[in-house]
Amino acid sequence: MTQATKATPSERRGGVGGRRLADAFDAVSGLPALFEARRRLLGLCDRSGSTPSEVADAIEADSALAIVIMRAANNGSGPSGRTGGVREAVESLEVERVRSLAESMETYDVLGTPGATSERSERFRRHAVAVRIGAERIGEVARLPQRDELAVAALVHDVGKLVLEQLYGDGPESDLRDVSPDERARQERREFGIDHALVGAVLVRRWGMPKIIAGAVERHHAPDATGHAGAIRLADMIVHHAAGDPVQVESMREAAAALELDDAALNTLLFEFPHASEKRRRAAEPCPLSMREMDALRGLAEGKVYKQIAQELTLSVSTVRTHLHNVYRKIGAVDRAQAVLIARDRGWL
Repeated sequence: MTQATKATPSERRGGVGGRRLADAFDAVSGLPALFEARRRLLGLCDRSGSTPSEVADAIEADSALAIVIMRAANNGSGPSGRTGGVREAVESLEVERVRSLAESMETYDVLGTPGATSERSERFRRHAVAVRIGAERIGEVARLPQRDELAVAALVHDVGKLVLEQLYGDGPESDLRDVSPDERARQERREFGIDHALVGAVLVRRWGMPKIIAGAVERHHAPDATGHAGAIRLADMIVHHAAGDPVQVESMREAAAALELDDAALNTLLFEFPHASEKRRRAAEPCPLSMREMDALRGLAEGKVYKQIAQELTLSVSTVRTHLHNVYRKIGAVDRAQAVLIARDRGWL
């Protein structure tokens, strides 16, 4: 990225022109990748037998890599149902195209010559990956769908901060790192008239990413955020809490409640992070089951009988039975045990 220029007081109060904003977007779009992350990705591209999931895991270790691959897969001109996850993008582009894109990127090396650009890029990457890990775990606990899209949204949730740094510099007035995540967004709105979540969403849409990703980025500091935005909001707080940064307990409770998670679930998430497994099972193919069918199947996986599952889902026993018969038919299982094994093997559970 290019070095940010210091904004004048009038620019801070009154905003900046379209040309400067476009330049800031272009600079952030050229975010360099960590040298080691790109090296590992290229090694997988060279290795015979590497799977799309392995390649996707390497890409998701670096926001810059994810941005380049997702932009190439979506290219800004597709329909509303665009490529949502990195694995899907890898399958769409194929390995040679992924390799070509990675080779063309600029990189930085944390063991190389230090500089403002590399320090800013590494700080951004570390936080983004930590929030991705936290959001994925929250997505599992809250049973959110489309978790590959959630991973991408987490990796790019703070790109707006980089845009604001390009526009306004990194002086004392804009150094808001010592406040809680939500308070930082409020201070940005007071100082700049806009916050990094909204700016980031504009850029993510400009990159052509799906609505679900842009929407999560835009709302990840909203007090009433739910779904993907809510998971990122809570993960962001958990990451800051783990780093010893100021985070209000009531704000964490509020974010968890919006995802229908109680204090026990929140305490577990806080205890697990950052020791929760970074390696998640990926679906080798799209899951053919509806949300209700998946809920019923999870009940079976937890050893529950039809009556217990029906009570938890507020459904009749006959409806649960119908859902599970549909599950068996769709995935080719002959009984509950085989259905659970198939679903776990394919990464749906």
